[in-house]
Amino acid sequence: LGHQRSALHNRHTVSATSPLRPPCERLSCHKSSVCSRSYFVVVMVFFHVYIINVIALLFYVHYSSGQEDASRSRDAPATNHQCPERPPSKPEFLREVSLTRIEGIRVGHVQRVSLIPGTVHEMRTLSLKPLLFEIPGFLSADECRVVMQLAQLKGLMESQLMVQDGQEELAKELNLSPEEIFNLLDINQDGQLQLHEVYVTVLWFSSDGIWLTPENLREIYAGLKADKDGNDLLSLEEFKLLSNDAFQRFLLQRGVKRSQLVRNSRHTWLYQGKGAHQVLQDIKARVTRLTRLPPTLVDLSEPLQVVRYEEGGHYHAHHDSGPVYPETACTHTRLAANTSTPFETSCRYITVLFYLNSVEGGGETAFPVADNRTYDENDVDLLDTRRNCDRSNLRVKPTKGTAVFWYNYLSDGRGWVGEQDEYALHGGCVVTLGTKWVANKWINIDPDYQRQARYQQLVSQHPEEDDDGLTLNPDIQSPTIHQDL
Repeated sequence: LGHQRSALHNRHTVSATSPLRPPCERLSCHKSSVCSRSYFVVVMVFFHVYIINVIALLFYVHYSSGQEDASRSRDAPATNHQCPERPPSKPEFLREVSLTRIEGIRVGHVQRVSLIPGTVHEMRTLSLKPLLFEIPGFLSADECRVVMQLAQLKGLMESQLMVQDGQEELAKELNLSPEEIFNLLDINQDGQLQLHEVYVTVLWFSSDGIWLTPENLREIYAGLKADKDGNDLLSLEEFKLLSNDAFQRFLLQRGVKRSQLVRNSRHTWLYQGKGAHQVLQDIKARVTRLTRLPPTLVDLSEPLQVVRYEEGGHYHAHHDSGPVYPETACTHTRLAANTSTPFETSCRYITVLFYLNSVEGGGETAFPVADNRTYDENDVDLLDTRRNCDRSNLRVKPTKGTAVFWYNYLSDGRGWVGEQDEYALHGGCVVTLGTKWVANKWINIDPDYQRQARYQQLVSQHPEEDDDGLTLNPDIQSPTIHQDL
């Protein structure tokens, strides 16, 4: 016992001389590291749980929205049936068609194209402004012969300035007074005929589809002494001087001949749809492959036009299509334009011209301003192919079976029709020896995509049938008569 007391006394003595250490202090380093790791693990667990919850919430919102949209789609017919909406007067069509445009690369560049199974044609670039190509051997000799024979069987109509036989009798049958005719021609009803209305006035007293320059009009009016004040405007009093007899007498007094007219030729139109001669259908299919355009656009374009020029025949330089403004309607889509505008133009995106025979002398197709080399020569009337055909930048010699084609419009940069290509000016040089036979295939496309789409929808919903039961478009069968070269 004494020994134990001594030990206890010694222990207390030691405790009194040195402070007492807590029991856990011996393990302080170990416990501190364990607490830090535990805190980190807890924080990371909560962080991951938070992230997982956020992702789950996003998935929930996404799939909930999809199911709601699907439910609305299923319920849409019933809802529309109960509360029908008025259909829009002008439905908007999404741009589904892009027009393929062949690249010219450079003048003289040759591309190999397959237009007939087992046959390869060479297509050569003639100019870049306009984009113009030449394809020798596009038609065979037999095909050229068939087309000319079909045109002769159909009958060729006169295409020149003089009044045709029987037209005077037709005018008398109409029994219209000069005042009534003036009001019909005065488009803006301002009491005077402007230059474009004056142009129509001259058309009234002559055959369909005349091409006259402003200089021709001024010359005629000066000769008739109708425009007394010389302002290129006609009042009703001045208009009354433009009788049909006075117009014809003036031309005869001036010694006007057929070779001096803006154009003189004979032409006809050949239908190429179902039931047409196989050669005509083959040509249309070949044009479709050549231009790489949707077949529907080619099918809904004008029929094939065949033109014959006798010796002395020519055609002054012109554009196949006019510029299109917001107030201007295309002739082929006017039914779908939903407008009463009096201004129309032929919207011919592409011209394909076929030479059906080789001309002995003259008859070249002239492009006066091709590639812009002489566009600024103001001292030369480049429109006059009768006098200045040799001044044209480019002339294509008529060779049997050869085809040339060009774009009358630029691209809008988005795969559709753009502005008119002013360099597509072209004309037919005088035939100095022999006869010239050509055929034209125009591809009609409205620069306004919505109008073109509405037109195609209208035609598909309301097809017309001819006497043979063939599905036709009446506007295509009766095109505006503007023959080419």
